[in-house]
Amino acid sequence: MEYVNFGSAGVKVSPIALGLGLRGQSSAQEAQRLIEHAIACGINLIDCANVYNLLDGHRGHRPGEAETILARVLKTKRDDVVITSKVTSAIGPGPNDSGFSRYHIMREVERSLRRLETNHIDVYILHQFDRNTPLEEAVRALDDLTRQGKVRYVGCSNFVAWQICRGLWIQDTIGASPFICVQNQYSLMNRTDERELFPLLTDRGLGMMAYSPLGVGLLSGAYEPGVAPRSGSYWETRRRKTYDTVFRGTGAHVYETVAAIAAQRGKTVAQVALNWVISQPRITVAISGSDTIEQLDDNLGALGWCLSEDELCCLDKVSRPMRTPRDDG
Repeated sequence: MEYVNFGSAGVKVSPIALGLGLRGQSSAQEAQRLIEHAIACGINLIDCANVYNLLDGHRGHRPGEAETILARVLKTKRDDVVITSKVTSAIGPGPNDSGFSRYHIMREVERSLRRLETNHIDVYILHQFDRNTPLEEAVRALDDLTRQGKVRYVGCSNFVAWQICRGLWIQDTIGASPFICVQNQYSLMNRTDERELFPLLTDRGLGMMAYSPLGVGLLSGAYEPGVAPRSGSYWETRRRKTYDTVFRGTGAHVYETVAAIAAQRGKTVAQVALNWVISQPRITVAISGSDTIEQLDDNLGALGWCLSEDELCCLDKVSRPMRTPRDDG
């Protein structure tokens, strides 16, 4: 595993992170084994959030469960792993159960620290933009947490370029710890951030964590154009109309091009799609939302080789118009 600097920060991370949305694990034990396997394979960046939980409809919504599971692994590996967590998404029905008010941030960081059983979070990320709270309030709260040692670095997720730019301006003005990373959706199926966000990342030296690098699973190899999504899957239960739209026209061409390159290379569709994301100069880390150890191993096969200039050009040409709906990080 070759490690890279996290944006302009000195901390080094693996180019593939394990995302703990935990969409497909049937038990905490299965999720724990996945985390342990990822670390054993050299992944040292684990992406979490205060709302992530095991998605089992029979058990109800349990915000923070992923942090509790991660804590079991961290007992013996805390100093070897860089962990992120997030705040602002709704964790309950109360009036202060979401957003980036100082009240909510300060309360939620303490809850996350207790669940993680650690005294600090390496990268604390604003999960989404809150239009009802002054951004300065969130910036000052995050800066206080870094000064207290409860947070090492700060970042943001699902922000557009002007929102990030404003946050950086506030941080510069008051001398607060700056964002070191942005976590947004990016893949061959969604390249909308290239026009405005990427130039900002370059100018300010921010790291980019790409979530859903396989197009919310469309380039995982589990789906094919002209074939209905499997029963019970995300695309069958929640986005069937979008699935049918995406896999017509340009979306189908993207998949077919990736599949053709994969066949020529002796790689899987997921490995080619993920390799393309990692090869982009503005991408620091691609987040693997693997459900199983087998899927994670397949994703790790995207490392250690490079697409040719012709292949990159071909993928660039076929994917440039693509835009699929954003998914939660």
